[in-house]
Amino acid sequence: MDWCHYRFRSVWDLPANPDAVFAALERVEDYPSWWPQVRETARHDERSGFVRIRSFLPYDLVVTVREQVHDPAAGVLEVAATGDLDGWARWTIGAFNGGARAVYEQEVDVRRPLMRRLAVPGRPVFLLNHALMMRSGRRGLLRYLHRA
Repeated sequence: MDWCHYRFRSVWDLPANPDAVFAALERVEDYPSWWPQVRETARHDERSGFVRIRSFLPYDLVVTVREQVHDPAAGVLEVAATGDLDGWARWTIGAFNGGARAVYEQEVDVRRPLMRRLAVPGRPVFLLNHALMMRSGRRGLLRYLHRA
């Protein structure tokens, strides 16, 4: 097992129109306004930029993201990531129970040296850190959608 390799999947069922959810999730530059752990984003150009993330652990993760898929008809947003994490992340948004279901999938290898050194003993804490970040993101997106 590669202790520095992670696969994540989160499902957010939201009482909102799938198109509104897609529109919110495609505006990465707005993430810091509703997702507390996404501390900073900046675009390099129309298809790439960087994201700085910090959850409850006392370190930032910085990744450069590059759009791979942007398909509103299919409800898919996917980026490739490099930096402290190398891999990809994907949102798939569709209709569900009169609202929307947003499925977040991510597969990454940790490159940050300290996290690599702590890979085995730190893994449960890193997984918890991610789960708490995703829970907070869902709550933040709900508030953001209700303001819109």
